[in-house]
Amino acid sequence: MSVFATLVEHLADLLQPLFGASAAAAAIVLFTALVRLLVHPLSRAAARGQKARTALQPKIAELRKKHGKNPEKLQKAVLELHAEEKVSPLAGCLPGMLQIPAFFLLYHLFSSDTIGGEANGLLGHRLFAAPLGERWADALQGGVLSGAGLVYAGLFVVVAFVAAFSYRIGKRMMAANPAAQVGGGEQLPGLGAVTKVMPFMSFFTLVTVAVVPLAAALYVVTSTAWSAVERSVLYR
Repeated sequence: MSVFATLVEHLADLLQPLFGASAAAAAIVLFTALVRLLVHPLSRAAARGQKARTALQPKIAELRKKHGKNPEKLQKAVLELHAEEKVSPLAGCLPGMLQIPAFFLLYHLFSSDTIGGEANGLLGHRLFAAPLGERWADALQGGVLSGAGLVYAGLFVVVAFVAAFSYRIGKRMMAANPAAQVGGGEQLPGLGAVTKVMPFMSFFTLVTVAVVPLAAALYVVTSTAWSAVERSVLYR
């Protein structure tokens, strides 16, 4: 925690001439971008995996004809086909999972009053009028039209725009890639719920932004926006 706090402070100092009092917020956005750059090779691999799953459709169609009357055998055969071709139906989840530690690190960093036995100086940083360590509920205490309230209102508008954009991409991807389906409209075990919920995942960002410290919310919003742009490029 102390090392990460020092990193954020140094980044904020570097960005101070450009962003002034909001330099720490800019540092969080930059940190998020660096994390996403590190994860990007996995995102590209996930995109290749999805294209590979699409290429398996002719073989899956043959399996449907062969085992159409035996759903269990059909599901097993499809799973074996994915294993044989070294294509994982869940490969696309890995980039998101690897970002979870960075999110929780920011969450705890801006939720702690002390770091290494000393007062947490990061809590004094702001995004315009909103303290990075406070939540939406704290901003509402000053009124919806207060400085902090307006910061959150702007953030929610950005989240809604990104979520709508990501939703359209997700729907397009799911429509163009029925590779997860087996026969008779059935899906591979465990993927049915994922397939239905995936296009709506970006809208859950609205809930996250409302309940976590503003610093962690910035990470979520920046990462979600990056994902939307990245998917629009990799899956076109």
